Amino acid sequence: MKTTKYIALFTLALGLSATSCKDAKKENTQEEPTATVEKVVPENLKWSERMMLSEIHRFPEATKLDFATRARWTYTPGLVLSACARVYEATDKQEYYDYIYDYADTLIDSTGTIDTYSLEKQNLDMIKSGDVLLFLYPITKEERFLKAMQTLDSQLESQPTTSDGGYWHKKIYPYQMWLDGLYMAEPFHTKYANDYIQDETKKEEIYNHVVLQFDLIQKHSRDEASGLLYHGWDESKEQKWANKETGNSQHFWSRGMGWYGMAMVDVLDFLPENHPGREKIIKYLNQYAEAVTKVQDESGLWWQVLDQGDREGNYLEATGTSMFTYTFAKGVNKGYLPEKYLEVANKAYNGLLENLVTVEENGVVNLNQCCAVAGLGGNPYRDGSFEYYIGEKIRANDPKGTGPFIMASLELNK
Repeated sequence: MKTTKYIALFTLALGLSATSCKDAKKENTQEEPTATVEKVVPENLKWSERMMLSEIHRFPEATKLDFATRARWTYTPGLVLSACARVYEATDKQEYYDYIYDYADTLIDSTGTIDTYSLEKQNLDMIKSGDVLLFLYPITKEERFLKAMQTLDSQLESQPTTSDGGYWHKKIYPYQMWLDGLYMAEPFHTKYANDYIQDETKKEEIYNHVVLQFDLIQKHSRDEASGLLYHGWDESKEQKWANKETGNSQHFWSRGMGWYGMAMVDVLDFLPENHPGREKIIKYLNQYAEAVTKVQDESGLWWQVLDQGDREGNYLEATGTSMFTYTFAKGVNKGYLPEKYLEVANKAYNGLLENLVTVEENGVVNLNQCCAVAGLGGNPYRDGSFEYYIGEKIRANDPKGTGPFIMASLELNK
C-alpha cells in the first residue's frame, strides 16, 4: 500500500516537473528574439533596381552572367548590361557603371581584340554586346573600345546574306533569317552608323540595309492570317524544320516574337526622323501589337508557343512575356503605339508579379518559368516542333528574361 502511494506521489511530482519545464521552455521561446535575415536587396527600391541588384548578387562578375563558368563575349551579358546602363542613367549609382565596365575591361585587351569572339563565325548573336561599348566609349574615350566596335561593324559589312539581302543568322546556318537576329544586330548597327560613320552616303546605306532586314522578315516570316511571325525562314528550304513551300519553321515562338518587338522599338531610337523606313517599322510594330495582344492569356502572360495555349504541355513563359511588356510600354511611351497598349503592358507586368516573380527572405528577386534556350537545326538537331519548344529546359532567372524585365520596369516606372 505504501509502495503504491509513493509511486503515485512520484508520478505526480514527475508530471508537475515536466509541466513546469514545458512552461519554462515556452516562456524562454517567447523571450528569444526572432532571427532576422539581412536584406541583400532592399525592398523599398523600384523593381528595376531590385532585379538588377539581384543579378549582381547572383553573378558578381558580369562576364559570368547566364550561369557561365568562364568569361565569354556573347549576347546575354550584353542584354542585361544594356538594361543595367538604363538603371545607371536613372539612378547615377556607381556600382551599376562599374559592373558594366568590368565586362568590357575583362574581355577587351589594349589592342581592341575581343576575347572569345570570332569574326569568321559571322554570328549575329555576338553583335549584341556591342551595345555595352556604345555606352562606355563616349564616357571613357578608351581607344580599345572604339576598335572593338569597328570590328563588330566590319562583321556586319561582311555578313553573308540571302539572295534578297537578309543577314544569315550565323555562318553555320546558311540562307536562314531568324527573328532573334534583328534584335542582336540592328539596334547596334543603327546607333553605330548614327554616331561613328562620317560619310553621309555610307550612313544612308546602313540605315537602308537595317530597314531592309525588317522588310524581309515581314515579307518571308509573317503569317497573314494571324499576323504572328514564324521563328525562322530558310530561303533554301533544305532544313528539316522548314516548310517545303514557304521555307518557314512550324511555330510562333514567344521569345522569337519578343526579340523582334524589342528590335523595332529600339531601332526607332536611332533611325533618323526623316528616314522613310521609320514609318514602315512603326506600321509593322502596330500590326505586331495587334496580333500579339490577341494571344495574350487572361493572366496577362503569354504562352511558350503563342497560339496554342490550350495544348497539353504548353506553359506561360517569362522571357517572352517580359519582352512583350517592354515592347508595348516603350512603344506607347515613344508615341509609336496607341495608348490602349499601355493597359496590355500593365496587365502583363502584373501577371509577372503575381505568377512568376518571387522574392527570397534576403530580398533577392527571382523570375521563374523561363525557357532556357531554343533554336533551329544544329547538333543535336532542333526540329522546331511543338514538342521541341515545350521540351527545352525551363529555369529561373534566365538573363533573356531578367534583362527585359528590368527594361519593362523602367518603362512602366514600377
